[in-house]
Amino acid sequence: MGNKKLLLGMVALVLFVAVAGVAAYKVWPLLNPELEYIAALDDDCDLRGGPCQSVLPDNALVSFAIEPREIPLVQPLKLTVDVTGVEVDSVEIDFAGVDMNMGYNRPKLEKTGDGQFAGEGILPVCVRDAMEWEARVLLKTDDGLVAAPYRFITVKPGMALPQ
Repeated sequence: MGNKKLLLGMVALVLFVAVAGVAAYKVWPLLNPELEYIAALDDDCDLRGGPCQSVLPDNALVSFAIEPREIPLVQPLKLTVDVTGVEVDSVEIDFAGVDMNMGYNRPKLEKTGDGQFAGEGILPVCVRDAMEWEARVLLKTDDGLVAAPYRFITVKPGMALPQ
């Protein structure tokens, strides 16, 4: 009887590992999409001051903006993307903590016009007083997935931006 329980336990463990492996294999491309191109990060970009722009291949441009410009935590954010010079099928914004894993946060924007996309997102609260984020604009084009990264800092309510 003891050997059957041990064998059954081993079979259950092997099945669990196999199912977990298949799930990880299926989810991997969603969490880490293969990119055809990543635009250069503009260190002078200040999303609190207004939209920021990146240059894509063939001099195509992508502009990204967040409203309200204070970029509050745990409140709806209006996200807008304008693209010129390349045909874009869909747009997602991948929010990630620069030096802290904040989980999967990738809202999809709706097409509102020719090369214009808009939607809402929300940033979770962080245990830190200030948090640096990267918003990676993911553009699905005929040539593949293109990304434009933008960085910004959020602060807890009542705290000042670090100097």
